[in-house]
Amino acid sequence: MKIYIATDHRGLEAENKIIDYLKSNGIEIEKSVIPHNDTDDYVDFAEDISKKVASDKDSFGILICGTGIGMSIAANKIKGIRASRCVSKDDAYLTRNDNNANVLCISYKLDLETIYEIVKTFIETPFSTEERHIRRVNKIIKLENGD
Repeated sequence: MKIYIATDHRGLEAENKIIDYLKSNGIEIEKSVIPHNDTDDYVDFAEDISKKVASDKDSFGILICGTGIGMSIAANKIKGIRASRCVSKDDAYLTRNDNNANVLCISYKLDLETIYEIVKTFIETPFSTEERHIRRVNKIIKLENGD
């Protein structure tokens, strides 16, 4: 499994801790190479990581900003991405199980243990094999394709 990860300038500390956590669990990580500065825009990082995830079907993305909301809005503009802002491990479980989300968006303001729980749950939860979830995700894909 490979995880692509990025943050705006305010989430660098959280990003580094998440990277250390994932690497300690044997997960391959690729950071965005977009440079940081005091006025960088989360949209650029969301686009970079989402395009990588969309072209690497067996990967996940993690995007970090102040709330996770802006990142999720921007990421969901990229075809093939189902990004979800999660604030709890229950959110992470449901978005993977029910929606087959492939990009996790989180706030750097959450406490570190909560972030770790969310990340762990997101990457360990498989997509459901229940027909209703498959049907719904397929409808999302059809909307995305303009069908």
